[in-house]
Amino acid sequence: MASPVHLRLAPTGAEPRPAAHALLLDLASTLVDDPVLTHDGTGRPRIAGLAVSISYSHQLVAVAASYDGPLGIDLEEVRPRDVDPIVNRWFAPQDLEWLERQPDRLRAFLRLWTAKEAVGKALGTGVGNGGLRRPTPAGLTVVHLPTNEPAVLAVALPSPAARH
Repeated sequence: MASPVHLRLAPTGAEPRPAAHALLLDLASTLVDDPVLTHDGTGRPRIAGLAVSISYSHQLVAVAASYDGPLGIDLEEVRPRDVDPIVNRWFAPQDLEWLERQPDRLRAFLRLWTAKEAVGKALGTGVGNGGLRRPTPAGLTVVHLPTNEPAVLAVALPSPAARH
């Protein structure tokens, strides 16, 4: 049986990155003894014994931790923005078709974007090198979680079938 994914969401305060690190360490302290936060060569956070991921915006920070990986999290605030240049240039045809059928184009875009970012973080590749066109790879599941905040939150985690 797979271990659960533990999540925390909080306001950022004045400094989003330090707030994310503090929240991640607080969460990790409930899962492992004396967690130490380090970063790999690409800047990804690491805590021995855990798969971890962070995301932050201007207003919010989200962190995830699990004993199982890979794991990725992404958070985007819902605020007006022009998404068409990104959508038309980078999204795959099936994403464009799906997006056109959605009643709320901005929220639909944010669901796609956060899913792709979360997968990219789980794989350690980000959205570069075709990540915006990449479908969710076998072995990963993306879950969008409701928040009480005006934000879209996605977590990429090992698929149930991949956990056995």
